[in-house]
Amino acid sequence: MNKKGFIFDLDGVIVDTAKYHYFAWKKLAESIGISFTEADNEHLKGVSRIRSLEKILEWGDKELSEEQFQLLLNRKNEDYLSFVNKMTQDEILPDVPRILNFLKENNQPMALGSASKNARSILTKVNLLNEFQSIVDGTNVTMAKPDPEVFLHAAEGLHLPPTKCVVFEDSLAGIQAANKAGMTSIGIGDATILTEAHYVFKDFTHMSNKFLYQLISES
Repeated sequence: MNKKGFIFDLDGVIVDTAKYHYFAWKKLAESIGISFTEADNEHLKGVSRIRSLEKILEWGDKELSEEQFQLLLNRKNEDYLSFVNKMTQDEILPDVPRILNFLKENNQPMALGSASKNARSILTKVNLLNEFQSIVDGTNVTMAKPDPEVFLHAAEGLHLPPTKCVVFEDSLAGIQAANKAGMTSIGIGDATILTEAHYVFKDFTHMSNKFLYQLISES
């Protein structure tokens, strides 16, 4: 059978940690007098922690000293991790296990490509760490999406050329990164936001095994 590399983003694709980022960013923003909504949070998906705080400060027209900036970054991460530490397998998004099992049964290598520096601890919490032959996270890369670095490293880890790789992403920046890498991009989420993806599914429950088989079979 043809071999493709399947690269998964983590937040919003495998587990819904996006809500925890939202809770932590909202708490941070409101602590410095800036309102923060779920719509604002959408603009931070796939964006690095530093750039996310810069954006919040721009929206609130505020400036902080380097020391205050770092303090807030650390506090945000502590708040986020307090949620993550309580995670269980129940946090895995619907039909993710079916997709992983189908790919594994068909001998398709899988990788994780995430900006999160907490990716390994999250995968461990939800008992999925051993599903991936290659894990590239925020500790391995310097460039944030839409730069394709994270996905190119993941493809290297699978020993496959980018053109043989398929990326599952929930953010526009992630889709753009996959496209720049020359990979097939599949959006998981809102089709009105993920407009640049080659395919979009609301979630994995809408993706059939037949579709996956077609992806594998394409040269």
